[in-house]
Amino acid sequence: MNVFVLCTGRSGSVTFHRACQHITNYTSGHELHTREVGRPRFAYPDRHIEVDNRLSWFLGRLDEAFGDRAFYVHLMRDEHATAASFQRRWSGRRSIIRAYGEGILGRKDQTEEICLDYCRTVNSNIALFLRDKTRKMAFRLEEAAERFPIF
Repeated sequence: MNVFVLCTGRSGSVTFHRACQHITNYTSGHELHTREVGRPRFAYPDRHIEVDNRLSWFLGRLDEAFGDRAFYVHLMRDEHATAASFQRRWSGRRSIIRAYGEGILGRKDQTEEICLDYCRTVNSNIALFLRDKTRKMAFRLEEAAERFPIF
């Protein structure tokens, strides 16, 4: 069975991946297939934990490839802290928040409102995707010490 950690980004995904590297009966990756398109985007080996915020934009394809046969983790962090982190990274070379603000919303202003909207949109899409999944876990970063052993 595969495990997919879905999140907005800026929510502890790198830390979650690093913790998963200590799990001995699964492989773990962070954004392994980011540049792949088509079927290779979803060509993960069995017993693999993939942590990739970009998967939130491929939920339909992820469902086609894995459906209810995978385990899904919805990694979340306080949305204001996440939005503030995104706002600081607006000008980055490969900025997903700038792509959302300028490309999706058509806005040039770098406001917390846009960053919060991104967080709420992505988290809402993930929640909808997980609605009918039987193997899932909500994981708040603020509760990591208690939740990771359960995971």
